[in-house]
Amino acid sequence: MRKIIFMGALGLFLLGSCNSKSGESHEGHNHETEGHNHEAEGHNHEHGGENAHGSDEIILPPAKAQAAGVEVSTVEPGTFHQVIKTSGQVMAAQGDESVAVATVAGVVSFKGKVIEGMSVGKGTPLVILSSKNMADGDPVQRARIAYEVSKKEYERMKALVGNKIVSEKEFAQAEQIYENARISYEAVAKNHSASGQAVVSPISGYVKNLLVKEGDYVAVGQPLVSVTQNRKLFLRADVSEKYYPYLSTIGSANFCTPYNNKVYTLKELDGRMLSYGKASGENGYYVPVTFEFDNKGDIIPGAFVEVFLLSTPMEGVISLPHTALTEEQGSFFAYLQLDEEGYKKQPVTLGADNGESVQILSGIKAGDRVVTQGAYQVKLASATNAIPAHSHEH
Repeated sequence: MRKIIFMGALGLFLLGSCNSKSGESHEGHNHETEGHNHEAEGHNHEHGGENAHGSDEIILPPAKAQAAGVEVSTVEPGTFHQVIKTSGQVMAAQGDESVAVATVAGVVSFKGKVIEGMSVGKGTPLVILSSKNMADGDPVQRARIAYEVSKKEYERMKALVGNKIVSEKEFAQAEQIYENARISYEAVAKNHSASGQAVVSPISGYVKNLLVKEGDYVAVGQPLVSVTQNRKLFLRADVSEKYYPYLSTIGSANFCTPYNNKVYTLKELDGRMLSYGKASGENGYYVPVTFEFDNKGDIIPGAFVEVFLLSTPMEGVISLPHTALTEEQGSFFAYLQLDEEGYKKQPVTLGADNGESVQILSGIKAGDRVVTQGAYQVKLASATNAIPAHSHEH
């Protein structure tokens, strides 16, 4: 019995030992597994830490950056002009534009090929006005007949006035009628031909607008063709009344045209401010500001433009060109260069805008190296760098 009990106890002991070892072995395996998992987690944490540290770094090798046209500049504080952004219109300067008008009534036909933008000299025939087959007849012939009749009557009275056969009053009336008829005839006969009355360009310049079309009937004095010399242009900006206290400090302006999105600087166009209004318009709450400048470029008179009025200069301002900024859902970003191939997306707060560059209120400091050209190329590169290049080392 003792043996059996012993053996039974031994068996229980052995069985317990076996179970215990099996449990220990299983628990040990779990611990090892857990330890392995902890190591894996630790590795992941460590690896994740690297990602967290470099997740905002964009890798763009120098060769690719150069091919994409990426340019980097060191930011330095400088002078920046306060800006009033508004709209305006480019207009032909006074005295630089003239209109050819109808000297007689008639039907329009253009002299050769007359198109907008073509160059014309002073006295160049533009339009022929024909009065053939019209009820009133040819106005030149009528003017010639009136002139010849009044001339004969004037000469007849001139011979009689000395003998007191006609009164001085009658002679004066005859002389007036004759002079008026002579002026009218000479005016219409000057450019008359068999085809009709020619209307010529009043100045040298460029055809701006054709105000009539082939076959139109026009009356005396009706505008036909406008011609501009296009040497001087006016820029008229309409400024909200709230900026009126600052108008006296405005010295220059930039403007952007809608047809080529090019920014023009009045300083480069020898522009100057002529005046600003002392009261707002009757039909609005805007004060006009007028500049004059040389038309050295391809600026179209009559075009509506976006205007940036340059006011009092501010010193020590950090600014970036428009090409350095990208926009996402109303927020703006610039890209800092960290090293030769590393870049960082940096949110910025914008201030005044002068059409070429923007004041940076926060996000960029002096000495930062910022991408000024090719910012969108760097932005596109960030999409291909979901896992930073440095993480491959780990």
